[in-house]
Amino acid sequence: MAVVVRAGAAPLWWSGVVAAGVGAVPEGLTGRRIGALAGAALFVVGAAVVASARRRRYDALARGVVRAGRHDVLQDRAVTMRAWRRGHRWWLVSAWAVAIGSAFAVPVAGGLLLAGCGAGLWWKAAWLGRRERALETLLWVRVDWLDRRGGRPAGKAVRGLRGTGVAAGDAAPGGARRRTAALV
Repeated sequence: MAVVVRAGAAPLWWSGVVAAGVGAVPEGLTGRRIGALAGAALFVVGAAVVASARRRRYDALARGVVRAGRHDVLQDRAVTMRAWRRGHRWWLVSAWAVAIGSAFAVPVAGGLLLAGCGAGLWWKAAWLGRRERALETLLWVRVDWLDRRGGRPAGKAVRGLRGTGVAAGDAAPGGARRRTAALV
């Protein structure tokens, strides 16, 4: 589940950073200083809202985790990331274009809001990783319960979570890539 949450963090973060950098060029209606201050406030608010959204639902799903069965369809971390990013690419491009376009009114602010949403997703994935470590199990969402774009890990279609040991799969707790020990 943390992999699906984490899938959007990097694209949102980097597109927000680029949009904020490009947005610093025009003077805008409010000026760069006001835009940067508004952007910093939007970054904090966006990160907090995204990180705390649907937390009760995630808690309820984590409490009802069931051991993954033989017929549960779970997918690899790389496949999950690729599916989410392909399914949401037009939303990401549109959000990036709006963030750059908003720079002509309030410089930097739109890009920092986008980056804040990405930081909020990382924060939520880290929170889920702490839950996975406490439970000593990786939390998985069945692939057939995700929406057609590969997202909504806590949506209505998700009736429960599946659990495996922390060594299963190629994802570490929190959705990060599992680091393999170097052969000596």
